[in-house]
Amino acid sequence: MKQLAIVLMMALTLVSCTNNEETTIAEGSLEANQVIVSAEGNGRIVSFEAVEGSLVAKGQVLGEIDHQQLLLQRKQLLASQKRVESQKPDVQVQLAPLQDQLATAKTEQERITRLFKADAASQKQLDDINAQVRTMSSQLAAQRLSLEQSVQSIESELASLSFQIAQLDDQIAKCTITSPIDGVLLTSYALAGEFTSIGRALFTVADLEHVYLRAYISADQLTTFKLGDTVTVAVDYGASEKKFYTGTLSWISEKAEFTPKTVQTRDERATLVYAIKVSLVNDGYLKLGMYGAIVEGK
Repeated sequence: MKQLAIVLMMALTLVSCTNNEETTIAEGSLEANQVIVSAEGNGRIVSFEAVEGSLVAKGQVLGEIDHQQLLLQRKQLLASQKRVESQKPDVQVQLAPLQDQLATAKTEQERITRLFKADAASQKQLDDINAQVRTMSSQLAAQRLSLEQSVQSIESELASLSFQIAQLDDQIAKCTITSPIDGVLLTSYALAGEFTSIGRALFTVADLEHVYLRAYISADQLTTFKLGDTVTVAVDYGASEKKFYTGTLSWISEKAEFTPKTVQTRDERATLVYAIKVSLVNDGYLKLGMYGAIVEGK
């Protein structure tokens, strides 16, 4: 349906060359947004199916870089994580015996206190049980603190291991070579079996569904153009044939520059001009590098 809609739209905007006179405003060539995809991992390229001229979809897998060592490192970290986890103490379980002893001592403390008030127990007995309760309370607090510090230390180590595993997962994912956009694969720079490294260019892909004419206008023409304007673009097909497309002015340079030698404008070549882009919907006939001109009278 999308292709049908494009064809219908282009049928409305595409006009065959006629004998009508048209005035050339600016001229240039057709370009497209191109993405150079580079390797994000180091290693031998296990598979690579980047066929020049083929259509590719965003996220499509085109190859893979060897990451066996990364997988082994990940397994080692998972084993370390499991070992550290097993060392994590159960605070409540380890404190339970001392808590029971303290509860028993407090019960005895209450009994001796009642006996002391009834003159049935001595001062020494009361002092001894009070000292015992204080000692056991201090021991319980100290052991609780020690266990909690041990738990925090182990949790910190587990968090560090989790971060390392996440880093490896990211590195492993980057060993899969994919296309970042929908488009046409223009050039391939690598082959399966070659060794690659991070940053090495692997292929170039371009969005040829949406192309643009890069042209130049003089300073006095700036007053007649604004972003969003609809313009007519004439594209040369062979020596005499032209086709006309309706485009949208999508960019005007903020800086003036000298006219490139390969581009002509109405003004002299030495004058300062401004680069512009006219966005076009490709009907399948537009190719990169084709000559085009913004015209009036069509």
